[in-house]
Amino acid sequence: MIYSNSDGGARGNPGPGAIGVVIRKDGKILMRYSGYIGSRVTNNVSEYEALNKALELALKFGKEVTFILDSELVVKQMLGEYKVKNPTLLKLFQKAQKLQDKFDKVKYLHASRWDKFQKMADELVNEELNKRGFRKYKYKRR
Repeated sequence: MIYSNSDGGARGNPGPGAIGVVIRKDGKILMRYSGYIGSRVTNNVSEYEALNKALELALKFGKEVTFILDSELVVKQMLGEYKVKNPTLLKLFQKAQKLQDKFDKVKYLHASRWDKFQKMADELVNEELNKRGFRKYKYKRR
C-alpha cells in the first residue's frame, strides 16, 4: 500500500498559497513535491489542490493508496459525509473524484497536523511560500 500525506496552506486566507505532498511506502519516502498555486487562494482551496496533486503523483507508484490529510473538511467531503456547497471547492472535489477513479483502492484518513509525515508536507508548503518571499504570519492565541 502506498501512503500520501498532503497539505495546502494560504497565508492570509485568502492569500498566497502553496501545496506539499509526501508519498511513501513501507516508511520509505518515494517522492516529495511542493508547488506555488496562486496569490489569492483560501486554505480549503489549497487543501484540495494538494490532494489533487497527490492523486496525480500517487498514480506513478501504485493503484492502492491511502491519502492522509489534516483537513477534516476535505476528508469528510471525499468520504461523502459532508456536502460540497462552495462552487470553487465543488470543481476541485469533482476533479479529485475523477482522479480517484483511476485507482483500484483508495482510502482517506484525517491526521493531526503533528503527525510525522504530515509535518513534512506542511514544511514543504512553508518552504515554498518562504522561497517566494511571503513571510510567515504570527498567529495570536485566543
